[in-house]
Amino acid sequence: MKRFLFILSVTVCLPLFAQQREYIWPEGRMPDMQAFQIAAMTDEVETPGFNPDAFRIPYLEWFMAPEDSVKKDVCMILISGGSYMNCCDVGLIKYWRDELTRLGIQCVNFVYRTPRPEGLPIYQTAWEDGQRAVRLVRSEAAKRGFDPEKIGVISMSAGSHLALLLATGSLTRTYKPVDRLDSIPCHINWAIANAPAYATTDGEAGIPATRDGYGTDVALSPVFPFDAKTCPVSLHHGELDPYSPNGSTLFYRQLRRMDIPAELHLYPFRGHGAFGFWRGIEFMTQMGFLGPVGPEVDIMDRSRDNIRKVLYDKEPVWPEGKTPDFRENQCVPYLEWFIPKERTSDAIQIIYSGGSYEGNSPDSFEVAPARRYLNEKGITVVTLKYRTPRPEGLAKHTSAWQDLQRAIRIVRSEAAARGLDPGKIGIMGSSAGGHLTLMGVTSSRHRSYLPVDGIDTLSCRVQWGIGIYPAYLLTDGLDDCNTTGGNDDSAVLAPEFTFDPDTAPMLMIHGDADGDASMNSVKVWEKLRAMGIPAELHTLALREHCFQQKSSPGTGSYNWLDRIAEFIAYF
Repeated sequence: MKRFLFILSVTVCLPLFAQQREYIWPEGRMPDMQAFQIAAMTDEVETPGFNPDAFRIPYLEWFMAPEDSVKKDVCMILISGGSYMNCCDVGLIKYWRDELTRLGIQCVNFVYRTPRPEGLPIYQTAWEDGQRAVRLVRSEAAKRGFDPEKIGVISMSAGSHLALLLATGSLTRTYKPVDRLDSIPCHINWAIANAPAYATTDGEAGIPATRDGYGTDVALSPVFPFDAKTCPVSLHHGELDPYSPNGSTLFYRQLRRMDIPAELHLYPFRGHGAFGFWRGIEFMTQMGFLGPVGPEVDIMDRSRDNIRKVLYDKEPVWPEGKTPDFRENQCVPYLEWFIPKERTSDAIQIIYSGGSYEGNSPDSFEVAPARRYLNEKGITVVTLKYRTPRPEGLAKHTSAWQDLQRAIRIVRSEAAARGLDPGKIGIMGSSAGGHLTLMGVTSSRHRSYLPVDGIDTLSCRVQWGIGIYPAYLLTDGLDDCNTTGGNDDSAVLAPEFTFDPDTAPMLMIHGDADGDASMNSVKVWEKLRAMGIPAELHTLALREHCFQQKSSPGTGSYNWLDRIAEFIAYF
C-alpha cells in the first residue's frame, strides 16, 4: 500500500493552522478523475502563485494532538461546505479545530475534490473521497491514540450533505477497491451536520429548495441509503435557510423510524449557517462518545428558592361562584406571582406543570426550577394551578384551557401596575401542560368560556409559548403515548388546535426517546414554519419523558433551562 505523507515547512503553500498533510489516493489510482477538479481550501486557492496542478489529490490535514491531560480516545473529521464548488469554510474549520482540540479531541480536516464533477451526481467524487478518507482515518487510530469506533464528523452545508451520505451509506461501495486500505470499513460513528444542503427533492440538483421543502410531491432526497450501519446524527438548521430545514426534519424522522438516536436543533430568525456548536458537544456527551456519562442529578437538588430577592403574591383565578363548567371534584385554581426585586426584563413568563390532566402542581420539578432560574435572571414568573382531574362530560383539557385563558387576562390586567409590560406575556407547560400551551398559543381567538367580568374583555393572546415534551398533539396519541411514534404521515396535529392568525412563536424541547413522541414537537414546528411563524426546537438523544428530572452535567437535559432564557431574550 502506497501513501503520501509529508511534514509542513514554511515554504509550502498551506493554511497557517495546518499541521500535517496526508493524501488519500495512491498516485494514478483516484477514481473518476476529472482534470479540472482540485482539492484545496479557498485560502489556499487565494494564495498568490497558487498552482492547481499541485492540488489535484484530496487530502487529510492532521492537526496537533490534544494535551495529554485532556486527551480523549476520539477523532473528529472536519468537513467544509461550498456547494460542492469549493471548500470555503476556512474560519469554521479553525473554530472547530480550536474548540474540539481544547476538549481533548483529535481533529483532522478533510479536503475533497471540487468543483462538481461533469456527467456524475454533484456529490459523487466527494463521496468517493469521503469513504476513502474515513478508511484512512480509521487506519491511523492506533498510531494517533484514538478508538477506531469513535470517529465522528462535523460539517457545514454541502459538507453536511456529504456527511449524511457517509452517515447513512457506508455499505454502498462508491468506487472499486484500489489497495488494501479499501478492506477497512468506512462507516462513521456519529455526525454533527450543520445546515445540510440539497436534502429535499426540490433542491437535490444542487440548488436552494425551489418550494422551500414543502409540497405533497416534495420528500427527503432518496440519495441517502439509510443502511444497517447508519449512525446517530445531530442536525442543526436555521429556519430561514433557503436550503430548507425541512430536509433536516425529514431526515430526523427517518432516523426515528429506524430507532437510531438523533437530535434536531432548529433555530428561529437564522438563515444559512452553523449554529449550536455546544449543542453538538452536549449530544456527544449524552451519547457517551466523550467518555462515560456522569451520574444523574435530581433537578430539585440543584434548585433552591431565594425568597429575599422575590416579591410574592397569590390570587384566585375566578371570582367566587363564577367558575365556568364547575365540577365538585376538581381542585381550586390560583395564580402565584414571583417578581424579582432586581428585574432585568419587563416580560412575564406563566408556567404550569403536566400531569395527564389528572393532577398538576406549581411546586413540581416541571415548574419550580424554571421559576427559580428565570427569577435569578431577573424575569418575572407567574405560576398557575389549573383545575384537575379531567372534567366529566367535556374534553380532557377544557377546564385547564378556561383557567389558562383567564390567567393570561388577569396577568395582562395587572402587568402595568406591577411595572411590567402587558404586551410581553409568554406561557410554558410540560407534557399535558405542553398540550395546554399549544391551546393557548394557537387558539386565543377561540373562546373557551363566557365572560364573567370586565377582565374578560382583555385579549388572551400571548407573545410566545414554550412546550416541554408536549403530549397529545398528534392523532396517534390523543389520550396516551403515540402509537406510531408520530412518524407516520397519517399522524397529524390534533383538531383542537386552530392555528388562528394570533398564533405565537414557540420553543419546544423534547426527549428523542419519549413515548409522547418528539414528532409531536417536530410537526408543530413544521406547521409554524409553514405559517411563517418563528419557532425553535431541540430534541435530546436517548432521553425519555421528563428528561430534566434527573440528568447528567454537560448534557442538553442538564442545560435545558439556558434554551428558555435565550428564547425569551428574543422578545
